[in-house]
Amino acid sequence: MQDLLQNKSSSSLSGKNKKSLHAGVFPVCKPEGVTSFRMVQLLRRLLGIKKVGHTGTLDPFASGVLVLCAGRPATRLIPQLMEGDKEYEATLQLGVITDTQDPEGTVIEKRPVGEITPGGVAECLARFTGEQLQTPPVYSALKHKGKPLYYYARKGITVIKEPRLITIKELKCLSLGNDTLTLKVVCSKGTYIRTLAADIGEFLGCGAYLLQLKRTRNGFFSLDETLPGEKLSSVEISSSLLDAHRISVETVKELIACSS
Repeated sequence: MQDLLQNKSSSSLSGKNKKSLHAGVFPVCKPEGVTSFRMVQLLRRLLGIKKVGHTGTLDPFASGVLVLCAGRPATRLIPQLMEGDKEYEATLQLGVITDTQDPEGTVIEKRPVGEITPGGVAECLARFTGEQLQTPPVYSALKHKGKPLYYYARKGITVIKEPRLITIKELKCLSLGNDTLTLKVVCSKGTYIRTLAADIGEFLGCGAYLLQLKRTRNGFFSLDETLPGEKLSSVEISSSLLDAHRISVETVKELIACSS
C-alpha cells in the first residue's frame, strides 16, 4: 500500500484550469483551533468546486490527519475510507473532569490524583484494550432526530444514545507525568477518544479529560504524508504544492482493493 502512495498519479494544474485537481483525495494536517468544516471550505475555495467532504471529523482543539475528498468521484469513496482504523496521540489531564470531556468544556469536578504507578497504568490500559461497548458523549455531532447531540446538551437536555461496539486495537503509554498521561491509541471507526479518556480517568480513580489530541493516521494516510492545513488559507499556495499532495481516485481505489 505504501508503494501505491509513493507512486501516486497526479495531473499538473494550469493557471486557469483547476479541473485536473477536482477529483482527488488530499490528506491534510488540520491545525489546532480550526474546525474540520473550515478545512473543507478552504479546499472548496482553492479548487473552485462545492463537492468536498472528509472521512472523519476532528474537534477544533485537536490536530492531525484530516482526509479531504474533492469531486464527486472522490466523495463517493468516503464511506469506504471511513472504515479504516485511526491512530492517535492523546494526552489526558488527570484529576479534572469537564462536562464535554475535553478542554473546551466547563470544569465540573476536581479530584486528587494520588500516586499512579506504571503498573497501575498498564493494568488500566489492558482493561480498555479490545472489543467493548462505548456510550457516545452527550456533547458530540452524533445525530438524534436530525440534530446533533450537542444541540440538546447546550439546551440542558440530556440524550443518552445506545452504547456502540468499538475496538481498541492498541493502547500504549507514551509518558506519565504528575498529572498527565499521554497514550498511543489505535482504534476502529466510531471511537470517541474523549470518552475513552474519561473512562480511563474513572478507572484510575482520579477522573480525567482529554487535554490534547493528535490524529497520526487515518486509514491509509499518515501524518508525514499530509499537506499542512495552514497552507490552505494562504493566498500564495502553489498549484504544484496542491498537486503534489493530491492522490488520484484510481490510486485510492487500488488501496481499498488491496485492503479488502
